[in-house]
Amino acid sequence: MDEVKQYIEYVARGLEAIGVVIIALGALIALFRFLIAQLKFKNHLYTRLRRELGKAILLGLEVLVAADIIATVVTEPTLGKVFTLGVIVLIRTFLSISLQVEIEGKFPWQSKKDAADPYTD
Repeated sequence: MDEVKQYIEYVARGLEAIGVVIIALGALIALFRFLIAQLKFKNHLYTRLRRELGKAILLGLEVLVAADIIATVVTEPTLGKVFTLGVIVLIRTFLSISLQVEIEGKFPWQSKKDAADPYTD
């Protein structure tokens, strides 16, 4: 049984590393594309950079949340560890929703019609 826990812990650590790599590579690619576009004098570069950075961070956060959940399952489920996981997941979920609103201009549960004009029926 200890062997299984060890392998699951390796999976969790691997997912954490993948999440960090996704964020780092996404940021590097977005910055590289931004700099190349700067040389070509394109418009709306800042908005595009923010959108691409946000997408990389969103994907990385999702992978990190999965890693945290897996890591918590492997360890002893003490109240403190479960509370810590809950706080981490809440913070990352809030960040994910905030980033998605920044990228798409609407909440995830809104339809496109609702986001276009919130005051119409």
